[in-house]
Amino acid sequence: MILLRQLTLSRGARHLIEDANLQVHAGWRVGLVGANGSGKSSLFALIRGELHPEVGDCEVPGDWRIASVSQETPALEQAAIDYVLDGDTELRAIEQSLAQAERAQDGHAVAELHARLDAIDGYAARSRAAALLSGLGFESVELERPVASFSGGWRMRLNLGRALLSRADLLLLDEPTNHLDLDAVVWLERWLANYRGTLLLVSHDRDFLDGCVTHVAHIESRRITLYTGNYSSFEEQRAARLAVQQAMFEKQQREIAHMMAFVARFRAKATKARQAQSRLKALDRLERIAPAHVDAPFDFEFPPPERSPDPLLTLEDAALGYAGRAILQDVQLSLRPGARLGLLGPNGAGKSTLVKVLAGELPPLSGRRLEGHGLGVGYFAQHQLEQLRPDESPLQHLARAEPKTRELELRTYLGSFDFRGAMADAPVGAFSGGEKSRLALALIVRQRPNLLLLDEPTNHLDLEMRHALTRALAGYEGSLVLVSHDRALLRAVCDGFLLVADGRAAEFDGDVDDYLAWLAERRARTEPSALESSTRLDREARRAQRETAEAERQARLVRRRPLMKESTRLEREIADLEAEKRALEARLGDQSFYTSGNVAEVQAATRRAAETARLLAAAEDRWLELQAELEAIGEP
Repeated sequence: MILLRQLTLSRGARHLIEDANLQVHAGWRVGLVGANGSGKSSLFALIRGELHPEVGDCEVPGDWRIASVSQETPALEQAAIDYVLDGDTELRAIEQSLAQAERAQDGHAVAELHARLDAIDGYAARSRAAALLSGLGFESVELERPVASFSGGWRMRLNLGRALLSRADLLLLDEPTNHLDLDAVVWLERWLANYRGTLLLVSHDRDFLDGCVTHVAHIESRRITLYTGNYSSFEEQRAARLAVQQAMFEKQQREIAHMMAFVARFRAKATKARQAQSRLKALDRLERIAPAHVDAPFDFEFPPPERSPDPLLTLEDAALGYAGRAILQDVQLSLRPGARLGLLGPNGAGKSTLVKVLAGELPPLSGRRLEGHGLGVGYFAQHQLEQLRPDESPLQHLARAEPKTRELELRTYLGSFDFRGAMADAPVGAFSGGEKSRLALALIVRQRPNLLLLDEPTNHLDLEMRHALTRALAGYEGSLVLVSHDRALLRAVCDGFLLVADGRAAEFDGDVDDYLAWLAERRARTEPSALESSTRLDREARRAQRETAEAERQARLVRRRPLMKESTRLEREIADLEAEKRALEARLGDQSFYTSGNVAEVQAATRRAAETARLLAAAEDRWLELQAELEAIGEP
């Protein structure tokens, strides 16, 4: 297993993670979540041995093979499928040794190597690589193309395929869906759900996390908290934990206020001074409970457009494509005010091409593109991030567009996108992909467009920003056309869908789930063995889910038993203490008890009453903590 013990991790002078304790057992699939910059990628670098902790230990089994997706792909003349096969280093080592043994005519070594090749299913490696690349969106005719002939995004898919084929014991994936379309995202989700090794996955796609992780490790306030279950389960457990923490914080604040009021009232009285000092010391020793909070740095909305022509934009008998080669034919599209359209379709079918034509960046090959009078387009695409000026700050970008607007107003606006203080004045060139995307969105929102064209707007955005963008788009009063592999975003903001496939763009009668079913049927038709393979994978997935569910149930039982035992003991103890407290209060409330003349007995009863009250409060507090822990673990 992976073990973090009292670990502190830093980048430069900044502590990212402090005093972290975490156990990840073999076979777990863990989603690592947290805001951008919280230390997720640094934790991956630590596990790979590229960073070292400031304090504490990070233990990874020495015999584990670790695979991750390389961010660099050289322009090789090697065939794509061979590049991916290189990810299985043991396979390549056996093949090399086998070739040497055959040249040396060492029959014994040849036999042993063939046996090992059979043991690792090496004879089927090429077909497995082809199936894997097909799932990632590559056509069969592209498998023998040289790596150098692919664009950057497709090379990243090759790197992903190389990592998946590696048969690693530990797979580290950092935002693997950023360069994938919806078809490939769904395929990868199913592949990872059946992965037998240990997985650490950084992703900001909640549907994707829901589909393939068994645990969630949340980095917040430089701490790591592990939750059992998928992302939806994590959100529910975290909300419950925060509610309990807030209730305990409020209770403690009432106790502190009561003690401070006593001190303020009796500090100057000689008869009460000792008690006041005692309460001050108790306050100093008190371990303060922090107030519960949820980080939500983003709060923005799209202002309503001043006006919208009807129709906004029309394509008539349009052929769309590049360099005279049509990708889409006979496109008929009329965008009316209030339209909220999602573009669906397989990779390479022409979704981004259609958006570029709508944006006016690409003219139709034939037919007409007609703009309504007063059309204002806000266009977001990943290539536009490159048009940001690297030497200028967010404030300078905004001031250049609005030279007459007061700086305070511009800074306030940038703050809603979490560009605050020095961040608003920092050069954009040093920003991460997520920060550049946020700035591009901020500039678009400021334009008050009446038509938004968004091509994969959530790439590099963390969960908080995705949630803020979803809220803002849901409340947007203008029209929008959206291309995204984020199913949650598509479901939340789109009222209708256009299917872009097989050279056509036509209205799709259904929702995102219907489209996923359409994709599955299409894959089954184009790949005859896909349906059989899918059924087998589904059976294996269900069996794995049953095994995982039973293992998790047993683990919850193991964790719950000592807590339930202690809770039952505390309930009996609380009942006994309450009974004793009532008896003592009745005794001390009886005037005849004081006139009996037994001073020692009165003092003993008074001391015992105070001790009983203290023990009762401590027992009740511990009981509340146990209930919170039991609720976080869940029912068996």
